[in-house]
Amino acid sequence: MKSKFIVAVISFFLCQVVLAQVKFEAEVSRETIGVNERVRIDFKMNQDGDNFNPPDFRGFKVVGGPYQSISNSWINGKRTYQKSYGYYLQPNGRGDFTIGQAEILIAGTTYKTTPIEIKVVAAVNKPTDGTNAEIVASQNIHLVTKISNENPYLNEGISVEYILYVSPNINVSQWRPVDSPKFPDFWSENIDVSRLDVKDGTYQGEPYRYVSLRKTILYPQKTGELSLEPLTLSVSVEVPSDRRDIFGRRLFETVQQRVSASAKTIKVKPLPQQGKPAGFTGAVGSFNFSVTTNKQSLDASESLEAKVKVSGNGNLMLFQLPKLTLPASLEVYEPEHNQDTRTGHNGVVGSITDTYTIVPQQKGKYPIEPVSFSYFDVKSGSYKVLSSKELMIDVENGPMASIPSNSGSASSNKQEVISTGSQFRYLKLQPNLKPMGEERFFKSLWFWLLILLPLLAIPLSIIFGKKRKERLNDVAGKQVKKADKLARKYLSEAKKNIGDPNAFYLALEKSLHNFLRAKLSIQTSEMSKDRIRTILTEKQIDSGTTDDFIQLLKNCEMARYSLSSQAAMEQDYGQAAQVLSLIDKDL
Repeated sequence: MKSKFIVAVISFFLCQVVLAQVKFEAEVSRETIGVNERVRIDFKMNQDGDNFNPPDFRGFKVVGGPYQSISNSWINGKRTYQKSYGYYLQPNGRGDFTIGQAEILIAGTTYKTTPIEIKVVAAVNKPTDGTNAEIVASQNIHLVTKISNENPYLNEGISVEYILYVSPNINVSQWRPVDSPKFPDFWSENIDVSRLDVKDGTYQGEPYRYVSLRKTILYPQKTGELSLEPLTLSVSVEVPSDRRDIFGRRLFETVQQRVSASAKTIKVKPLPQQGKPAGFTGAVGSFNFSVTTNKQSLDASESLEAKVKVSGNGNLMLFQLPKLTLPASLEVYEPEHNQDTRTGHNGVVGSITDTYTIVPQQKGKYPIEPVSFSYFDVKSGSYKVLSSKELMIDVENGPMASIPSNSGSASSNKQEVISTGSQFRYLKLQPNLKPMGEERFFKSLWFWLLILLPLLAIPLSIIFGKKRKERLNDVAGKQVKKADKLARKYLSEAKKNIGDPNAFYLALEKSLHNFLRAKLSIQTSEMSKDRIRTILTEKQIDSGTTDDFIQLLKNCEMARYSLSSQAAMEQDYGQAAQVLSLIDKDL
């Protein structure tokens, strides 16, 4: 009994010694800064960990990071390891602020840093910490949303243009959209930009170069305040560094910078009710209207075409053309709708046409009565009504129209309604109704089910209670499930951050580590490449798959010291998804 007690005490103290060796702490470059300065904070650990969770930087804006660095060295046979996550913070205002606790999981135990107090004072004459490449890039590149009209009418076309301003101090090599705006409350049409035309201009009084990246024509479909989502880009920015080549020329550092245009709100006015014509169908813009035929005279059984056409600038796709009124003795087919429009910088321009095919059957003269088309003119702020001229169709040869002697012209088109004797075939003549209250509840099926239900609930509650207790006691199983869930989460996060090397490889490394913890029960402290290779070989994993997994870990480590292209990141993501799938299948 004493020996067991002694072993337990020794084990307890050994665990305390091991835990005391783990260090996870936060360090800041300065504890007092000016409101126009920035501070760097680093979260450092002396053992590798998983699932790093930064604090809420309340009172600050993150302008750089996270930057991950790892140092591993051997001095006199003693290993020294350090890993850190760094951020650059910009204060939102003056005052005393507290940076909360960061968290990380090391060897199955969660560690937290100590909160840090930072004092922000008035602006200083010579701010420091401003030479970081990400900070320089954020200060010299801006994405602006330009709206042609922020107070349009309903269905009035407006243009939304996204302009990228770049300072002469930096260069932009490429860009790609990360989050494109959606316009659910608008009918929208993008304008094709064949080439990017770089121009010189100013931004907030400073000389800048700018380029129009995207332009969209919007037609609001609702009134009131409508929001326009921002456009977010990932831009490759070349920033001059402090290093120079052997000829003394300044070297440039390429960083990935995300830039977003600010969200905008427009206020849409309803169309006025005063003076609205009876046949108004929602046309807004500036239009011309015409009704024409390709023939004025023809023979019976020949066909002609009558075209109802609206042309101009406006919401040509969002209203209906007026219908032709034709004599009943003419055979008329459903109109063919044609649209000839193009979207330019001033909105949608072109025409829409309804083409009617008309076939007269008898000789005579048939008028096409005038048709009216109304629209709202934005420039004058009033409704306009356009009317066509009366057209006459002259059918020269064919049988004469027969008019019954006992009927007038007004009743010549009437037909007798013939009764088929089945006018009431949809009515049920035998509904099979039952009087209410005839069926009793006592000794019915529902009566016996409600009697037996409590008896069935007792064994079910016992079974589910045991299952729940087993799940609560299965600590290892819960850790495996959690690690597997985190592996999938970080792999998905890596896919979203393709184009941002720091965030991509950080998420990819977390995904690989959590996969090993979930599938092979390997702790982070045991994740050396030799150890991983040995375990995968023991599990009879294919040697090629094992080599690919080790290579992915090496790529994650190398990405901290060198830049990676988007193609390399896409290749590593595809390789990771394939390797994890193969290992999971073999296991």
